[in-house]
Amino acid sequence: MVSVTLDQVTKRFDSVIAVDRVSLEVEEGEFFFLLGPSGCGKTTLLRMIAGFYRPEGGHVRFGDRDVTDLPPNVRNTGMVFQNYALWPHMTVRKNVEYGLAMRNVERSEMDRRVDRALGMVQMGAYADRSPNQLSGGQQQRVALARALVIEPDVVLMDEPLSNLDARLRLEMREQILALHKEIGTTMIYVTHDQKEALAMSNRMAVMDSGRVVQVGTPRDLYQRPASRFVADFIGEINLIPGKLLDAGSGYSVETGLGTLRAEECPAGLAKGDGVLCAIRPEGLAFLEGEGTPGDNTVTGKVHSVIYLGEVEQYLIELVDGTMAKMVEHDPVTQRAQPGDDVRLRFSPTRVVLLPSRGEGDAEAL
Repeated sequence: MVSVTLDQVTKRFDSVIAVDRVSLEVEEGEFFFLLGPSGCGKTTLLRMIAGFYRPEGGHVRFGDRDVTDLPPNVRNTGMVFQNYALWPHMTVRKNVEYGLAMRNVERSEMDRRVDRALGMVQMGAYADRSPNQLSGGQQQRVALARALVIEPDVVLMDEPLSNLDARLRLEMREQILALHKEIGTTMIYVTHDQKEALAMSNRMAVMDSGRVVQVGTPRDLYQRPASRFVADFIGEINLIPGKLLDAGSGYSVETGLGTLRAEECPAGLAKGDGVLCAIRPEGLAFLEGEGTPGDNTVTGKVHSVIYLGEVEQYLIELVDGTMAKMVEHDPVTQRAQPGDDVRLRFSPTRVVLLPSRGEGDAEAL
């Protein structure tokens, strides 16, 4: 396993800049995710790491080795494609051993490594079957075994679970995580599925329009998004516009709902700046009873309620017209009906202040 470093990597297709001066460092043995919407450049970036595309500018390094100009077959990477890319006329065993045959590995060593790779993904019993005799999940495991059998320095995965149904995706997530823990190989995984990235990654990079807009752990990015784009893209978010007031013990924001409080404020914001108060739906709670409301209490009317078993989702129209989402976990009874007037409260610790200007979302870190 090796570290992977991207230094100001750029890729164009005609007049379109697909990847724009991206710099990243993936540590040895890390499970790193590239996350973003379709067309953001994440697959193009992965293919430059693999060697399928050559960047117009910048460098790709594996450890201390500059691999920018090296072809894929000498980079020692294993690739798992979205469509599995298995040879339909070959058995499972022949598909897995293909990369070793191309490397002229001796038969005894080839058999040992193929058996080990199939054992890792629990597909040894299916070695003599053809791919069209396998389920989607089984085909994906064969594709993973084929990537691992060459004992790569880096495993690259391009949305490998997107063709599977929801239950099978969850099972494959657990198997891939267990496999990464067992072998410790550096893995880079492309997805547009936020929950997949949150559940599996050590760290992730969120991309937008060919640029990296934030890098961090799943908890960092979910709880402390640096821009409206990241806040919107990872999970659900309530955004209340306002103007930053003087800071005292915490920070005050003047909004159409009154003065709201936050405990932290990102660098670069000053008194009078337009900001967005970002609050996750689970950060809101019903306030019942009488008495002094306290900080960050807002009122509204329930618009709709959706029961999903483990959670209940409320859509509430606040007094200034803002539509806010709130969730209650493990709901035993329904707390409010559509049309009910309600009061909501949220802690200043659950408020993330973001710049309201849209331009900041496009800036790379």
